[in-house]
Amino acid sequence: MFERFTKDARAVVQGAAGHAEEARAETVEPEHLLLALLDREDSRASFALAALGVGEHRDAVRRELRDARRRAGLSQSETEALAGLGIDVTEIVARVEEAHGVGAMSADDRKRGRRWSGHRSFSRGAKEILEKALRVAVARRDRHIGDEHLLLALALRPGVPAEVLADHGVTHASLSRVLDEGAGKSCA
Repeated sequence: MFERFTKDARAVVQGAAGHAEEARAETVEPEHLLLALLDREDSRASFALAALGVGEHRDAVRRELRDARRRAGLSQSETEALAGLGIDVTEIVARVEEAHGVGAMSADDRKRGRRWSGHRSFSRGAKEILEKALRVAVARRDRHIGDEHLLLALALRPGVPAEVLADHGVTHASLSRVLDEGAGKSCA
């Protein structure tokens, strides 16, 4: 499958591994793929994100992903559902961090005192994104898998990245519209 990835898509995968290493996470997660997409410039995905107004909100998106990681990866909708059951996730996070330090509920290895460098495997969720990107490319009749297909796949898969993107007006439908409109335009 990776032979069908464009240079930009490969750069996203490498960037995601870099973000996982920086966070000292054991695996590359979908959130790392989104962070790597936010780093891109002059690509189809960066064009789509800029056209949808995310360009000036990149820091807010990064902050929201970091906040979700601090909540042990719970999305805002999951946090709200738990609140409906009387469970205050914000209070739980505050108490855990008070006792164990900021970010204690995140999956970062540095919080457990481990230092690990080397190959990071992809989590099941990240693998699903890569597989979904292939399906998106095939459905769009594209011959290669580009970073725009990774972005579309992230918007399709329920979870923190899709929720954060949707909060900023980036949905599968809006991405498809922008990418289809810009199909004849050069993004490089």
